[in-house]
Amino acid sequence: MPTIIAHAVVPLALAVAMGRKRIAPIIAMAGMALAMLPDADVAGFALGIDYADEWGHRGASHALALSIFVASGLCLCWRAARSVAAFGFLALAMASHGLLDMTTDGGLGVALLWPANDARYFWPFTPVRVSPIGAGFFSARGAETLLSEMKWIILPSLLAGLGWRAIREWRKSSR
Repeated sequence: MPTIIAHAVVPLALAVAMGRKRIAPIIAMAGMALAMLPDADVAGFALGIDYADEWGHRGASHALALSIFVASGLCLCWRAARSVAAFGFLALAMASHGLLDMTTDGGLGVALLWPANDARYFWPFTPVRVSPIGAGFFSARGAETLLSEMKWIILPSLLAGLGWRAIREWRKSSR
């Protein structure tokens, strides 16, 4: 899995690209939290839930359907999130977690299409080093993971977000 740092960067970059008028900072922060939320499933290890189980790591918590369900519930309960833009942003922010995990070079894959299908998937190209879980993160392998994320997720996301924002600002000023 990518680290929570990389997971949070994707919605941050998207919010920067969309601008404060479309995505308020509080919604951007909620999106960053939702992007990290699926990895709470690692708590299942302590409860005896096996990695390969439906609710195990990278299982149902990483599914697109759950992203839509959680974003819908949040938008229904939180007045600040009651817009199509906020719903789309929040759903995409949470969905980005599973999509990023599919880029890693380890694990069992992601149950992206759960509950319709509990098969686990990877992208054909998996350049991101899988992150060690727990204290193992503070090791040479953890450092390799961060460098891999910097190259394949963090820098491209930030450059894309800032680039899109610059294009939007340039178009606005040229009118």
